Amino acid sequence: MTCVRTPAELDAADPLAPHRDLFVGTESDLVYLDGNSLGRPLRVTAERLQRFVTEQWGGRLIRGWDEGWFELPTTLGDRVAEVCLGAAAGQTVVADSTTVMLYKLLRAAVGLRDDVRRTEVVLARDDFPTDRYVAASVAEECGLTLRWLEPADDPAQGVTVEQVEEALGDRTLVVLLSHVAYRSAWVADVEQITAAAHDAGALVLWDLSHSVGALPLHLDAWGVDLAVGCTYKYLDGGPGAPAFAHVAARHHERLTQPLTGWMGHADPFAMGPAYAPAPGVRRLVSGTPPVVGMLAVQDMLDLLAEVGMDAVRAKSTALTQYVVDRAAGLLPETRLASPRDPDRRGGHVTLTHPRMREVTAALWRADVLPDYRDPDGLRLGLSPLTTSFAEVEAGMQRVRAVLDHP
Repeated sequence: MTCVRTPAELDAADPLAPHRDLFVGTESDLVYLDGNSLGRPLRVTAERLQRFVTEQWGGRLIRGWDEGWFELPTTLGDRVAEVCLGAAAGQTVVADSTTVMLYKLLRAAVGLRDDVRRTEVVLARDDFPTDRYVAASVAEECGLTLRWLEPADDPAQGVTVEQVEEALGDRTLVVLLSHVAYRSAWVADVEQITAAAHDAGALVLWDLSHSVGALPLHLDAWGVDLAVGCTYKYLDGGPGAPAFAHVAARHHERLTQPLTGWMGHADPFAMGPAYAPAPGVRRLVSGTPPVVGMLAVQDMLDLLAEVGMDAVRAKSTALTQYVVDRAAGLLPETRLASPRDPDRRGGHVTLTHPRMREVTAALWRADVLPDYRDPDGLRLGLSPLTTSFAEVEAGMQRVRAVLDHP
């Protein structure tokens, strides 16, 4: 007979459970199941922000630029790469929003092509809207064609290696895909898809927004060309925290981007008449870096480095499996719209039901905060360092109560 452990027993056995107290708000009764949209802040971040205002900003003033602010895009980028991306230093910067960084990297891909006949961007019809919108804009600007990968009939099924291989050809310029699908949490095979694209002579640009900080990544080992991701989900950078962009070192010599600003200049304070790009990935920086928005990310990276991404992934898998298992018994009328295979499932789980929009609204009124995604999807975002099994159980019990009492 299989022994099923209670949420309390699971939390007691969880090696990451003590870290939960490090975050603001975890002591409250609020059930937070949207950590893959906006992560909770660390308590030390509140202290860091106050010190920054009174000591660095208020005390050092303009001298702060010479004392670390100017280099933050690259120093913080290297830290993201070291802790989360599996990438060597000198290939990652933090600056701008995910949308802006995505635009820069797609335009950079155009500049890296060796054959002007390569005019196709391969992307998924069901991918995050910004990715699709930016790709459409770049296609219009640069005379490119969008080649769509259509979604499978099963909402839990995402883009496969075979599907990408069928779309590749001698006109493919770049493949733009999300590592973890924002709706279903489907985990794409980065290594195999990247290899297939390279075999076809194409580049790959990965959106890591729903995987960075939740899954171990190995960008150098996987041969990834370009990648982008946000820092306000699992990296807990706060609302509007800047994104990161990664470009493999082998592409730096020919790397160009469309938003050439003074902070990406080889000699920014020369204020010269013409633009000369900074060496390496620094040239992706355009304007003044959002220093305040970078502060919280540093604290979370320190914690992730201490805990280790393998441990984070193990907890994430356990949390999502708990949802899958409990939904089968507690919410049998719902449909699982995320992969059953834990290796193909990221850090969230989506359950569908015709009433999920109203269910979500009712949950929010009761201080239970999941997310809603069309069509009919209740998305439970489970942040490994802040979400407990008891919290998940409480949220699912509330879903049961709302479905029972319209």
